[in-house]
Amino acid sequence: MKQPATRSSKVSTAKASVASVDKTSAPAARWTFLTNHAHVLIALDANPDLVLREVAVQVGITERAVQRIVQDLEEEGFIRREKVGRKNHYEVLSDQTLRHPIEAHRTIGDLLQLIHG
Repeated sequence: MKQPATRSSKVSTAKASVASVDKTSAPAARWTFLTNHAHVLIALDANPDLVLREVAVQVGITERAVQRIVQDLEEEGFIRREKVGRKNHYEVLSDQTLRHPIEAHRTIGDLLQLIHG
């Protein structure tokens, strides 16, 4: 009869399988310092004419998640969307302040300047 795996053996097995993963196909990190909302905002600032499918690929989330984030950003006044022909053009409103009390003394423009240099 096979003995149940202990926590330490499960961890060892998990570490071994992670170590065998090709580093080029593995994600760079398990978590990041910026949210998906920030990533979408940064992508649209860099290229205001991107289609949301392209934003999704850049950020690494689904197109539907990008649609929800764009809706959030637009409703809260962080971006403006303008229809140009069959596509959308996005304008990031960089004078808006960041939302969390810790960073509320900074603007979207400050964040973008930090990222884009």
